[in-house]
Amino acid sequence: MKAEDVMARDVLTVTPATKIEVALALMLQRRVSGLPVLDAKGHLAGILTEGDLLHRSETGTGVKARSKFMEFLVGPGREAEEYVKANSRVVGDLMTTEVITVHHDTPLSDIVDLMEKKRIRRVPVTRDGRLIGIVSRADLLRALAQKLGTHPQTDMSDKAIQDALHAQFAKADWTTSSNIGVHVLGGVVTFNGFIYDERTRKALIVAAQNTPGVTSVIDQMVWLDITTGMMVP
Repeated sequence: MKAEDVMARDVLTVTPATKIEVALALMLQRRVSGLPVLDAKGHLAGILTEGDLLHRSETGTGVKARSKFMEFLVGPGREAEEYVKANSRVVGDLMTTEVITVHHDTPLSDIVDLMEKKRIRRVPVTRDGRLIGIVSRADLLRALAQKLGTHPQTDMSDKAIQDALHAQFAKADWTTSSNIGVHVLGGVVTFNGFIYDERTRKALIVAAQNTPGVTSVIDQMVWLDITTGMMVP
């Protein structure tokens, strides 16, 4: 799946000149944690997030007073910038200007990696430099719910199920050290043989349960603890 498959297309936006109180009201009404900011030409100029609104003079959460030594280290320029963010009434002075974006055809796996690496909740989606949508963590959860709600076909033969499992295990690094037999009869998958890491057992069972046509799984595998030589069924 790609960004355009799950993104929200009806994106609520503001401009740098939008009043903070207006933007805040929109965020609360629409229950969104961030608003893309578009310039006069419709290009993405920044994004206003909840984090940009945390340190405000109105709520007494502005930047705390510093010692004279820290004021010297920080410098008057930094203090002036912080004053603007705590007191300005327009979006352009508070928004985050270094916006991380993805293209419409970016795979979801890359988007998830980006969100985790950058610790962000949402990412604007662009096509030809124009904003066309936004992907949030909620959008990813909705895509997951949709996938879980679909019912795969169940008219697969036992051989087709067995071939599908063998093909899946051949690509998985976590199966390479195991000696597992796979047998399928009437949609029932039976695992036997040896595993050398107990965590492999659950992974094999989950893989079988997610394979179309499988009705149940029988676990006859034995865990061989190579550190002690003990065998545990």
